[in-house]
Amino acid sequence: MALIALAADKGSPGVSTAAVALAAVWPRRVLLAETDPAGGDLVYRSAAAHGGPLNPNTGMLSIAATARRGLVPDQLWDHVQPLSGGLEVLVGLGNSEQAAGLAGLWPTLGHAFASLADSPHAAADVIADCGRISGDTPAAELFPHASLVLLVSRTEPEALARVRDRAAALAGKLNGGSRVAGPGSPMVGVVLIADTGSAAKLASQVNDMLVHAQTGARVVGTLADDPAGAEQLAGRRRGRLDKSLLIRTARKVTADLYQQYGAAWSASAHAAQPHQPHQPQPQQQGQYAPSAQQYQPGQPGQPGQPAPQGSAQGGGRPSDGRAAGAGR
Repeated sequence: MALIALAADKGSPGVSTAAVALAAVWPRRVLLAETDPAGGDLVYRSAAAHGGPLNPNTGMLSIAATARRGLVPDQLWDHVQPLSGGLEVLVGLGNSEQAAGLAGLWPTLGHAFASLADSPHAAADVIADCGRISGDTPAAELFPHASLVLLVSRTEPEALARVRDRAAALAGKLNGGSRVAGPGSPMVGVVLIADTGSAAKLASQVNDMLVHAQTGARVVGTLADDPAGAEQLAGRRRGRLDKSLLIRTARKVTADLYQQYGAAWSASAHAAQPHQPHQPQPQQQGQYAPSAQQYQPGQPGQPGQPAPQGSAQGGGRPSDGRAAGAGR
C-alpha cells in the first residue's frame, strides 16, 4: 500500500504546492486527494479536463454519503475529476463547516486510500494534502493508514523548532509511545522548502537536529523555494515547467523515496495496470519515461492547450505540467 500524507504544523510552508509537485512527477499512477478539513484550493484555481471548472460537489463532499455505507477502494474513482493536464484529483471540501459531514469517516477513507494500491482493476498510490494539522485535526486519522507522513517545513528557526516538536509528538502517537516506526507503522519524514544553494547543508543540519532530539523522523528531501515554478505549476505563468527548480527537486525527492521504499510499495500493488491506455509507464523504478503528449497546465475555466515542442514534460503521467494548483 502507498498512502503518502503531507501536512504542516503552522503557517503556510507550501503543503499544497508540494503535494501537487510530487504528484505531477510521481512514477506510477497517482491520485491527489485534498483532505484538508479547512477546505481545498484546486476547485478555485484549476480547470477540469473538459476545459470548464471543476465540480465542487464531486470529491470529498460527495464521498461522504458513499463512505457511510462502507467504501470499497475502487469506489474512490467515482468521485475523482481529472485536471486539464491529466492529474486525477479528489477535490477538497469547500469550507471547514463541511468537514462535519466526514465526522467518523476519516479512518474509513484512510483505509480506502491505502488499499487503492492493491486494487486489481485501477491501482494507484494516493498523495493526500492534509494541510495544517494540530492535535485534534480529523485528518490526522488518516495517518495510521499511511506508509509515509511527510511534514513540510520552511527553514526559519521557529519553523524548524515547530516541525521538530510536531515530528516527535506524531511519531510517538503513531507508534504507541515509541518514536521508532515498527512493522505496519508509518515513517515520519520532513520535506524542507529551501533555497537550492543552501538546501544540502540545511538538510544535513536539520536531520542531525531531528536525530539528536530523538524525534524518530528524518529529512527525506528538499523542494526548491521557487515562486516562479509554483506559479507555472498553478497555470498562472508560462514557461518550461519541467526545467523549473520546483519540478527538478520534486523529481529528486520522488526518486529518493522510491529508491528507499519503492520495492515494498510495488509489491503491494501486484501487477495491476492503470485503466488509462495513454499513461506511460516508468522505465524502471525511480526513473521517468518521457510522456507521449505534452501539455501546459490549464487556467481555471480554460482548457489546457498543447505546448510547443520542447515544453513541459516529465514523469509517469502526461506531463510535469499536468497539474494546475498551488497554495498553502
